[in-house]
Amino acid sequence: MIKYGGKKRFTVLTLLLVMTLLVAACSGGGNSGNSNKNASGNTANNNGGSGVSNDPYGKYEEEITVEMGRTTAKNPKLPKGDTYENNAYTRYVKDELNVVVKNAFESNGDDYNRQVALAIASGELPDMMRVDTKQELKELVDNDLIADLTDVYDKFATPHIKSIYNSYDGRALENATIDGRLMALPTTAVDAAPTMVWLRQDWIDDLGLTVDEDKDKVISVQEIENLAKQFIENDPGKSGNNIGIPFVNTLNATDYGASAFTMSGVASVFNAFPQYWIEEEGKVVYGSTTETTKQSLELMADWFKKGIVDPQFGTRTWDDIMALVVNNQTGIVFGPWHMPDWGLMTVKQSDPKTNFVAYTLGDENGKVNVIHANPSSQFMVVKKDYKHPEIAVKILNLFFDKIVNDKNLAENAPEVAKYQEDAVDNSARPINIEVHSATSLLEDYSDISRAITDEIKLEEVRTAESRYNVLSIKSYLEEQDGSNVTGWARYASRMEGIGLIHTVTENNQFHWTTPVFSDTTMTMQQAWANLQKMEQETFMKIVTGVSPISEFDKFVEDWHKQGGTQILKEIEAER
Repeated sequence: MIKYGGKKRFTVLTLLLVMTLLVAACSGGGNSGNSNKNASGNTANNNGGSGVSNDPYGKYEEEITVEMGRTTAKNPKLPKGDTYENNAYTRYVKDELNVVVKNAFESNGDDYNRQVALAIASGELPDMMRVDTKQELKELVDNDLIADLTDVYDKFATPHIKSIYNSYDGRALENATIDGRLMALPTTAVDAAPTMVWLRQDWIDDLGLTVDEDKDKVISVQEIENLAKQFIENDPGKSGNNIGIPFVNTLNATDYGASAFTMSGVASVFNAFPQYWIEEEGKVVYGSTTETTKQSLELMADWFKKGIVDPQFGTRTWDDIMALVVNNQTGIVFGPWHMPDWGLMTVKQSDPKTNFVAYTLGDENGKVNVIHANPSSQFMVVKKDYKHPEIAVKILNLFFDKIVNDKNLAENAPEVAKYQEDAVDNSARPINIEVHSATSLLEDYSDISRAITDEIKLEEVRTAESRYNVLSIKSYLEEQDGSNVTGWARYASRMEGIGLIHTVTENNQFHWTTPVFSDTTMTMQQAWANLQKMEQETFMKIVTGVSPISEFDKFVEDWHKQGGTQILKEIEAER
């Protein structure tokens, strides 16, 4: 568990971020008018005239309002007229619990993080919000701003919810525990590796090429290089300007969900894990400073020189890269298993003939090198003086127990069922964390793959979401005309994406590494922003040929001098 002092302070990073916000005249979140001071932050009974018992699904007699900080998606696919504040999910919460969800603020990506930073620095928190770093959770605790959820969780979480968290052998809840008290509801991150390379199979077929001859879904770096050359030279998308493989300028990410367009898949070929803290010869090292990362950058630089990497790498935004994919200018992209659900389906919408298939890169021995996910890196927190902190747990129960396990969801909650059928983005749910068991991904694949072949009946499929996926995939397979974009996305992500994970698992081709640290040290609080900036700039210069590969050695030396050595000492002291 985390041990953290009680002295009130804010990090320099947070204060700088707030100053930036003020200069930019950005607006922050509001404070709830529904708060009632509760010094302990715990819920002993919480009747308070609202008629709530210890029932995990107990409905309040009097209407309760909860103000949320909400993270949004760029393409949530909400039906016309619905909003993040008023949609099938928030209406479901009102019907089931008599709780009205109001949004103190709603933003996406970095904008959301800035809103959170402003709320923390000002002390003006919404009743509930998600924080995306352990450091933010520590700050909230250190400044006595959030409720202790220990007793609330013990009393209100359903057995199913507790079994989900328990499937991580205590690691998930431990990440949200400070001085022995549970201070947030953590998200759970299943091992969803590897980073995949999604290829335009329709282009491969049109050019008469062959990929993955042994059908194990694992291909080599050389195969990708050869394929990229064929796409560039022959322009099968007839764009007039086919480019190489696009990458984001940050190059790396430790969040699997954010692995789109990163070099993580390339680095894994060398058993390199940039930005992770790993162990080598009994000592902690920073993955971005290893010889294997140097090797992966050398390959990237060679690819850039040959035109295999997008010649405008470093200048394009994420949206620019997506535009390249939609406009048929590239047919090779790296990303997670669920990339078809929110990214590649837009390509399918513009061209029904589009067909992406998932592969992954293997090393020279055919092994797929992967790293275990941090079991929880995002946290749902409750403002300390909010009268009903148990509402956070009750909403969690609704979405990750009641809805998931309802065999008659279409009858009991038709609006919610329709959202799942239409693949409305999960950000529409009022609680912006995902809570799934450690084995859920492959269990869902087993259910779906057997149900679409009628090996098991639909009612035997465990979860409501998987049942809708079965129906959608079956519909797509029956039509096969490309018009069922949602059905294709679900087929591609589940049967291609998770199916790849299943195949590599069955073939025993995974080689796993376990990170040794995922927290923040004192020196990291002061030095990390500069160290990351130096890393990103150095890596970009090496890849684009502005700096030779020898510049990597100077980067490692400077990284150690400018705080890295001290950070490593602090990590070793905490192990």
